[in-house]
Amino acid sequence: MTVVITAGHSNVDPGAVYDSTKEADFCADMRNYVAFYLRNWGIQVKTDGEGRTNAPLRQAVLLAKNSKLALEFHLNASENKTAYGIEVLALEKHKKIAQEIAYAIKNVTGSRLRGDEGYRPQNAGQHARLGFVSAGGLVVELEFLSNSARFNILNEKRWLVAKAIAEVIKNYLQP
Repeated sequence: MTVVITAGHSNVDPGAVYDSTKEADFCADMRNYVAFYLRNWGIQVKTDGEGRTNAPLRQAVLLAKNSKLALEFHLNASENKTAYGIEVLALEKHKKIAQEIAYAIKNVTGSRLRGDEGYRPQNAGQHARLGFVSAGGLVVELEFLSNSARFNILNEKRWLVAKAIAEVIKNYLQP
């Protein structure tokens, strides 16, 4: 069973940028941390790059189509610097695992869940349709980069967050 872990945006598109943090870089690190845990537990993982290399979305979508489970990491951003929370955008059939991932992050960071206990359908955001979600993947919005207090907590606990997410994936794959 192959799990796909990708990082939102790419080396061409940094996504949200706040202070000196680029969404693409932070999400590539999270991808690497989660993949590290899964591989150490003997789970086959494919990623959209190594280190801070991050392939374009079209390649991530192709990987997602051929996987047992696919996650892509992102950070939300808002002009409202107090906005915060975790959400996982997914197809309805992945609602349960989306909520479990959101709760795992919440249990480490103490943040709040957005949407339906952390789950949101792909059309709940600024897009009517997300290519990665349509391909069967889950888009994990870890927190708001624009809320420095909440992002700092996520950043300080990133390895614990990655392990919690990896544990959810490991449990999902077990019969």
